[in-house]
Amino acid sequence: MAAGEAPGTRVRVTSLFFAVYRDILGTSELEIELPEGSNVKALIEAVRKHAAVDELPRHVVVAVNQDYASPETILVDGDEVAFIPPVAGG
Repeated sequence: MAAGEAPGTRVRVTSLFFAVYRDILGTSELEIELPEGSNVKALIEAVRKHAAVDELPRHVVVAVNQDYASPETILVDGDEVAFIPPVAGG
């Protein structure tokens, strides 16, 4: 925790959904609050719970502030997280 921050500080993250994710969740954007120090994996779980859906793939690809990010990437207040839909093709 950074100096001067109160215990239990929360961060607000904007999640963007495209294509099949938008269809599953019924929205193109959600603002989600998480405990400070949360990572992408925690956000994905929060989205699953918030939307009460199990239809999200087990492995979700995301971009944080337009850069691909791993599940361990720590999120900070104001981050924008895009859920990248699976791509089919041949």
